[in-house]
Amino acid sequence: MGAMSVRTQSSEPSEAIHRAGFACFVGRPNAGKSTLTNALVGQKVAITADQPQTTRHTVRGIVHRPDAQLILVDTPGLHKPRTLLGERLNDVVRTTWAEVDVIGFCLPANEKLGPGDRFIAKELASIKKTPKIAVVTKTDLVDSKTLAEQLIAIDRLGKELGIQWAEIVPVSAVGDKQVQLLADLIIPMLPESPPLYPEGDLTDEPEQVMVAELIREAALEGVRDELPHSIAVVVEEMLPRTDRPADKPLLDIHANVYIERPSQKGIIIGPKGKRLKDVGIKSRRQIEALLGTPVFLDLHVKVAKDWQRDPKQLRKLGF
Repeated sequence: MGAMSVRTQSSEPSEAIHRAGFACFVGRPNAGKSTLTNALVGQKVAITADQPQTTRHTVRGIVHRPDAQLILVDTPGLHKPRTLLGERLNDVVRTTWAEVDVIGFCLPANEKLGPGDRFIAKELASIKKTPKIAVVTKTDLVDSKTLAEQLIAIDRLGKELGIQWAEIVPVSAVGDKQVQLLADLIIPMLPESPPLYPEGDLTDEPEQVMVAELIREAALEGVRDELPHSIAVVVEEMLPRTDRPADKPLLDIHANVYIERPSQKGIIIGPKGKRLKDVGIKSRRQIEALLGTPVFLDLHVKVAKDWQRDPKQLRKLGF
């Protein structure tokens, strides 16, 4: 699926066109969305303030190029709603999809298309205007025959549901080449616009949101089946340690992991606290990579009774 580019010569020197816009990656859990985001953005994840002209969604990262700025926003996973939270999440998802400039639908090359993919694809089909790219991830795990079969299956799925794929792109986030190609394909679909965010813009508020998200992902790893959505993380405070020399800063982060029922506490903490310790170690590494500074992470598990069904708790927990 090659992309063709046509250059036209103009007689007078024109200002280069700058494009800027929003893309989001969707796909079922483990479809390679965050790996792809990290590969596109590189290690420096810029975290940015909510500015009125931009978006109210969590910014996961920004690809800065001389001629373009691609802002990758997060959408919570789309799932069949069972609770108030589920319905609210699904509304947020649909709104986000209708507001972004491009949607990348991630489908792993090493798994046949399943009901989960079809569920998301059906939802995508109802969003008519936004261009959709099918991104085939994890191509390094399959041979060329399997990959070809997957490309055909995705093409067929689009035809069946009336989705016109703008592109079908195989990528391996392990190899950088195709990831850059993906950015090259998305950028022409963005509107002409000056950069929406200054390069390297950092603020506290969304940093806390991203830190909470990293802790939540680490806490869910391996227990998703038992506690799919019943974990919320709130970063209570993030403060630089005062008695440290300037060249050896330390950031103190105090965070609470909220679960719905006391019985879930043991699952999160694990035998002799081992699981919670692992969650702390893993998320601390990621937070340090994100913020570029050493971190002391203090994690506590608390029970917030049935928070998914209580609008007051939902607001407090940031939903």
